[in-house]
Amino acid sequence: MMKKSIFLLFVVLCCNGIVAQGQQLKSPNGRFELAFGLTKEGTPTYGLKFKNKVVIKTSNLGLELKLKPDEELHLKGQTDGEIQLKNRSSLYSNFEISDSKTSTFDETWQPVWGETKNVKNHYNELAVTLNQKQTERQIVIRFRLFDDGLGFRYEFPRQKNLNYFTIKEERSQFAMTGDHTAYWIPGDYDTQEYNYTTSKLSEIRSLMGSAYEGGNVSQTSFSPTGVQTSLMLKTNDGVYINLHEASCLNYSTMHLNLDDKNFVFESWLTPDSHGDKGKMQAPATSPWRTIIVSDDAREILASKMTYNLNEPSKIQNTSWIKPTKYVGVWWEMISGKRSWSYTNEFPSVQLGITDFSKAKPNGTHGATTANVKKYIDFAAKHGFGGVLVEGWNIGWEDWFGNDKDYVFDFVTPYPDFDLKGINEYAHSKGVKLIMHHETSGSIRNYERHIDTAYRLMNQFGYDAVKSGYVGNILPLGDHHYSQWTNNHFQYAVEKAASYQIMVNQHEAVRPTGLARTWPNLIGNESARGTEYHAFGGIKPNHVTILPFTRLIGGPMDYTPGIFEMNLSNGAHVNSTLANQLALYVTMYSPLQMAADFPENYDRFPDAFQFIKDVGLDWDDSKYLEAEPGQYITVARKEKNTEKWFLGSVNGNVSRASKIKFDFLDEGKTYLATIYADAADANYKTKPQAYTIKTMRVTKKDSMVQHCAEGGGYAISIIPINK
Repeated sequence: MMKKSIFLLFVVLCCNGIVAQGQQLKSPNGRFELAFGLTKEGTPTYGLKFKNKVVIKTSNLGLELKLKPDEELHLKGQTDGEIQLKNRSSLYSNFEISDSKTSTFDETWQPVWGETKNVKNHYNELAVTLNQKQTERQIVIRFRLFDDGLGFRYEFPRQKNLNYFTIKEERSQFAMTGDHTAYWIPGDYDTQEYNYTTSKLSEIRSLMGSAYEGGNVSQTSFSPTGVQTSLMLKTNDGVYINLHEASCLNYSTMHLNLDDKNFVFESWLTPDSHGDKGKMQAPATSPWRTIIVSDDAREILASKMTYNLNEPSKIQNTSWIKPTKYVGVWWEMISGKRSWSYTNEFPSVQLGITDFSKAKPNGTHGATTANVKKYIDFAAKHGFGGVLVEGWNIGWEDWFGNDKDYVFDFVTPYPDFDLKGINEYAHSKGVKLIMHHETSGSIRNYERHIDTAYRLMNQFGYDAVKSGYVGNILPLGDHHYSQWTNNHFQYAVEKAASYQIMVNQHEAVRPTGLARTWPNLIGNESARGTEYHAFGGIKPNHVTILPFTRLIGGPMDYTPGIFEMNLSNGAHVNSTLANQLALYVTMYSPLQMAADFPENYDRFPDAFQFIKDVGLDWDDSKYLEAEPGQYITVARKEKNTEKWFLGSVNGNVSRASKIKFDFLDEGKTYLATIYADAADANYKTKPQAYTIKTMRVTKKDSMVQHCAEGGGYAISIIPINK
């Protein structure tokens, strides 16, 4: 049930924990306190306390506008031109408070899919209206204070003197109280696919060179102290702080640039091809800037604040949106066994002109009718709902690195892929194929073909698509996380919804909770995923950081389940087999791939059983242990069942995990099947050393389990019917 009340400042608000005087606001549980004010220059500021301790020192807010060239030239020619230039470009000073309103909001909503059946959305709000007398412009800064942190955004009402405007830079600050430990990746306009670096804030500058790994096919750095959100921080006295954004719509992605002398982060927006940070038309809003805080790392992982700052689902009938477990030919290409392309005869391809019927097959093409049928048979045998096929459509011979506009048409198969026949075969087995749309960054080309491509999917019964954006964005000079490109990602999701298609976007913008509003967005990559084990390596503790960073905004298609760690291309997967099983629980996603070859699962059928059994959608989730970079242990109750599944991933140091089963129901006995690292397991030398044992457990029981470096364990917990 939803309750909403709006109060003016002069109303007594003690019962809601809101302090009206002094522009202060408290969270519903009283643990957080926000202070808002204006400096003598009229610059808006805020500060945040947690349990009476400052976590964000007084920090400036506002935006800087870009003036039109003729306007700038005109002002420079005047006597007081520099002052007028500053005043005209400033949405960060010369403000007066014209109005303030507070309110409280309390609801419980149910996601279409998620970590819990119910999500509580309870906050107190302060909306401050600011006027600039000289320019007769107005903005609203809206704060929402939850029991787990703060969200704030800028709002631009319809008005005479702020209609169409260009953002030069947003100037939101996050002033830290000290030299915190940070878990960070380099700021980059085009990729998030980095290993995480753990360091003090003061060390970011000196470590940036080694952290900025080469090898990403499109990457653009901007600062020696620039980092990406979601940024995880830990203070010396054990307070965890997460900085991110929510509901990034019609706006560019925010990075953070650090003043490493004063430990102040400032927002740094992704530019477009002209260097502009945003083209706005009032009325409009910025995304929410989010600060999640706790002295318990488990509460950071459990926070739903990012989703709560997004709008409810805009899809009324969501019955067609179904969590999916899938297999596919993808790992064959990633590991070097197969190729995406059909032939080696064509150094270049012109769609509609190049005749593939006369080309000699290269013998390594992965998306053949015969090969895909093997995966369909495997999926049907083991209860997987989908099979992903990449490289089925013409154009892969010259798809990358050529800034090619008309690169794919998304509908024409290679001669060795029977599009109609393979779909009929899959459906006869109770399996659906998952479509693959690689754009090679050519967004205009994808939008040209998107309706035709989605209609083809409807025709053949595809209900999910994996889209990709490898390479530089076209038009050249734009970036993966600019306002224009972000709008494309959103357009593709909304267009897919009109065709009842689920979307899994790779190389796209990192999620900001938009899957609440558009729950057909069932997956994203947007971080360094399993494929990088084959491309040069992932640190063993990578998966103990991602849930604190990348997954704050939404699920990740991490593509786990690798059982053979030594790859044919000479690379090695830095994980134990037990760790791979645990990822199906710790790396939450309603879309989960069993990424390895079927023959590798056939070698370890007892371990593979966990992947077959583990749930995809959950009624409840309990974070039992957590420390960023070191370990995460989580238990989840499968939706509409009494089954629980538990996963624990470990970092760079072996440890003993200690858990209690007190999350189980009272009076019930369960059979726990424990898949764990063997005593001699080692992610480098003995990654496949695992043990499986069973035991009866109740909510009164506890357990101590060995975890190897880069290892972990997984448990299925099934009620015993007496």
